[in-house]
Amino acid sequence: MLEFFYALDLKVLYFINYTLSNSVFDLIMPVIRGKLTWVPLYIFIIYLISKKYGYKSIWVVLFALISVLMADQLSSGLIKPYFHRLRPCNNPEIASWLNLPNGKGSGWGFVSSHAANHFALAVYFSMVLIGYRKQYNIVIPFLTWAFLIAFAQVYIGFHYPSDVIIGGVLGSAIGYAMAKLNCLVLCYRSGERI
Repeated sequence: MLEFFYALDLKVLYFINYTLSNSVFDLIMPVIRGKLTWVPLYIFIIYLISKKYGYKSIWVVLFALISVLMADQLSSGLIKPYFHRLRPCNNPEIASWLNLPNGKGSGWGFVSSHAANHFALAVYFSMVLIGYRKQYNIVIPFLTWAFLIAFAQVYIGFHYPSDVIIGGVLGSAIGYAMAKLNCLVLCYRSGERI
């Protein structure tokens, strides 16, 4: 059964990393997964949060930071060292066909910290910005953003698809739990519904 899933992982990796490879993606994908690329988005999100929550914004941002910290520590500090799964870019069995526009990554691959961190933020921010008005139109852009970052991780050969899928599920669960906890804290502190 594990062989089946590994073979499927390789087929999807081959399609994303090799079949879809082109000079435009080779330039764009490393930027999409870059740490500093999204700083303007984070600033804009903080602006939206401060506009919506006012003085409560500090709690909302604090819970966002805790979400990322939890996702990162669980993925990098606990899961990766436990499973010791090589990244595709460091796997000599597939090196002959792998496209590596960003060079080789270091460390272990399972699960993707990028996917965990960004899905945690995407789900968390979606939930806190939807609020009680149920503005669901904000969910799609956030999840698309997290998906693009996860896709870029596979495209550049840093992760297998299963690395980013499981990382995304982990991050989504953390983001959901932290948004619920954030709501409890804000409701408790203010005595009102947020």
